[in-house]
Amino acid sequence: MSVSAIAFQRWISQLAPGSSTADVCRQSGVKRSTLAQQLVRGKVAETTVVAVARAYGRNPVLGLAEFEQYRELAASIAPPTDAEVLSQTPTARLLQELLVRVAARPGHAPAPLAATDSRIAEPAAVKQWVEAIDDGELRHRVSVAAGIAPQNYSAQLSANRLTPELAVRTAREAGVGLRNGLVVTGLVTAAEAGWPPSAVEDALGRLSDAELTLLASERLATLGRALKRQEHEERASRRAWDHLA
Repeated sequence: MSVSAIAFQRWISQLAPGSSTADVCRQSGVKRSTLAQQLVRGKVAETTVVAVARAYGRNPVLGLAEFEQYRELAASIAPPTDAEVLSQTPTARLLQELLVRVAARPGHAPAPLAATDSRIAEPAAVKQWVEAIDDGELRHRVSVAAGIAPQNYSAQLSANRLTPELAVRTAREAGVGLRNGLVVTGLVTAAEAGWPPSAVEDALGRLSDAELTLLASERLATLGRALKRQEHEERASRRAWDHLA
């Protein structure tokens, strides 16, 4: 959601003593008009806090933890579960691991594979993360705890997004590290949240061949459905333009 503008200004005075608003914007890359509007409204976006924290060499997670609604982040250092890590692992990385294992079996010639970056680097998969940590009642608990209608929560997930505050609340209700919610929304990086550099490799290594194959096939099925919807929408759009022409 946002943090208090008064609290933000107090934080800035401690983070960068003597710096003007223009100095802060120049250092962080935040537009002056954007920050000015947020200060006038009395609410500063978490993205602004993160950008400013990074600019002044502060870990953005700890920067957010200095604001009331994010205090718990400072003490929440639980490592991500394998399910969480795998929910954020690129599909291409899953397929690469699968091909490597197949090539290593007797009777299969090693397949030349291009090196890929196994770090969590593609757009965050919010819906996949929630599905990975959902015990069947998570969405209901989050809706009640946050005081929002279940359909509003589901709408955010369908759009593959959550506000930072709601992502942290989701992590709390699921009993996982609170920082993980910020990672999956893309607000902070896995490294900034303290995820081990080897998280992806370790999680993949603990998957059996069957588990890896099923996970990869599920991802491909989801991707196939998404591409089919996209193609359908593009065809419908072309027909509409042809009709107007």
